[in-house]
Amino acid sequence: MPTTPEARRPLKSRDLAIFKNIASALARAGVSPNAISFTSIVFGLAAGGCFALTAHAEELALRGWWLAAAAFIQLRLIANLLDGMVAVEGKRGGPTGDLWNEAPDRLADAAIFIGAGFAAGSDPLLGMGAALLAVFVAYLRALGASNGAGQIFIGPMAKPHRMFVTTVFSVASALFPALAGFSGMKLLLALVIVGCIVTAIRRLSRIAASLRSKSA
Repeated sequence: MPTTPEARRPLKSRDLAIFKNIASALARAGVSPNAISFTSIVFGLAAGGCFALTAHAEELALRGWWLAAAAFIQLRLIANLLDGMVAVEGKRGGPTGDLWNEAPDRLADAAIFIGAGFAAGSDPLLGMGAALLAVFVAYLRALGASNGAGQIFIGPMAKPHRMFVTTVFSVASALFPALAGFSGMKLLLALVIVGCIVTAIRRLSRIAASLRSKSA
């Protein structure tokens, strides 16, 4: 988790009382931000596993796995939110905070999209492509910060956007299982891939402009 407010992604959910209370309770209980960050890997693996299980389930179970995948994606995002809140607002950040903020997130991204590639009506190659590009987009954000361009969170397929569209599709698939028959997951992963490519181009352009301005 970033240990300074300016390094964090701007999120309105950080101001919600429920998350403030949970973060305060975790800080008082002595839970470390790094431990919270680690849980995002667990939730990411669980979401990916649920996606993969949709390819082997009957209708009732199929709906349950789609909903479970959506729930685990949201739990992953909540873990991402709370680790920073405990570190910054709870003043429990440490020297390895940035490391633990990045590494678990990349594993969670990969697990979710690789699992989505094995979901009902999906394609493993698309899942792996989406996972690779999701990690690359996050790498560019970190690259911008390391080169003095600051944390560049622009989309259209930054992490919250990726997780939003994947969650929406998962819930829609639970409500309308026929989506898998229409290769809905393939379309979703294609959307993520195209969005990540556009995002990568925008972030690279922003970093390049920053570097040029510093050398002028």
